[in-house]
Amino acid sequence: MLPVLEAVPNFSEGRDPDFLDEAVRVAASCGVDVLDRSADPDHHRAVLTLVGDPSSIEEAGVRLARLAVERIDLRGHDGAHPRIGALDVLPFVPLIGCTMEDAVGVARRVGRRLSEAEGLPVYFYGAASTPPGRGLAELRRGGFETLRAGVPSDRRPDLDGGREGLHPTAGAVCVGARRVLLAWNAWVRGVPLDRLRKVAGRLRETGGGFPGLRALAVALPRQGSVQLSMNLEDVEARAPMEVFRAVEEAVHLEGGEITGTEVIGMIPETLVLGAAGDRLRLFEPTPERLLPVGVARHLAARGAGDLAALLSWAASREGEMPQEIRGAARRLAGGLRHESSPGERA
Repeated sequence: MLPVLEAVPNFSEGRDPDFLDEAVRVAASCGVDVLDRSADPDHHRAVLTLVGDPSSIEEAGVRLARLAVERIDLRGHDGAHPRIGALDVLPFVPLIGCTMEDAVGVARRVGRRLSEAEGLPVYFYGAASTPPGRGLAELRRGGFETLRAGVPSDRRPDLDGGREGLHPTAGAVCVGARRVLLAWNAWVRGVPLDRLRKVAGRLRETGGGFPGLRALAVALPRQGSVQLSMNLEDVEARAPMEVFRAVEEAVHLEGGEITGTEVIGMIPETLVLGAAGDRLRLFEPTPERLLPVGVARHLAARGAGDLAALLSWAASREGEMPQEIRGAARRLAGGLRHESSPGERA
């Protein structure tokens, strides 16, 4: 099976559509697919969802960091979202044919390249940190402005980029490896921001709420509204609809209502399947019963034998083929040998 790695770069730029267009162009030039793009002017943040083979994803991460350094100056940044870097967060997520160890290896290689070639201080987080499990909240506490004034001794970057402190305009980058998460925002009507902040505090893990839930209440001045901005980590092991029901109930108790929700990036199947199962009271709402999943497996099985035969023929005539064809055949052969485990599917 061909290995597929995901990257979800988060940029501190949500008001310049030309920047996002250029970021998509840079990523595509590395041979990866851009599955989703989004930008928000109040958060002043843009997010891409990329998938591809690990080497192409690695190269895309480095080139996108270079673009962010060239184009984003945090000294004038005023977005609502916590951030310490122009390319603020760069997580790698194992999907098909990749293990978490593969994702950690890519994260650490990218971190070294960004530090050595781009002069960026690098923090590793999630499975890529030592020991594994470091969270983003502790790294971004106080934001770019606080760390620009001086990096505390207990928060020195893992790789300093050859600097005493942050990059003067691009800050630092958090490079990680993690499982699939759900990044979602809920628009709230009828609850003032100060009370919504208390709701967020009770719901998130650090306030005694749901394990793996990060929640912030933010104002959206351009839209004249307020929002609960949330991340639910390791969504495959959580129950997103249980979390949503609790969020909705907490907002109702404050006299408000949720008027809409937004998922940043791709929508995990556990969210849609969980919502359908909850609403319809399905007896077996499992991913294996989704028609697109079954069709994809059928097509993969049908193509595997033909691909193996084609690669065998190519190997017997390797000396007769152009270099790019030989390289493609070797990558395909390596992918077929790399078996994935059931826990590695997104």
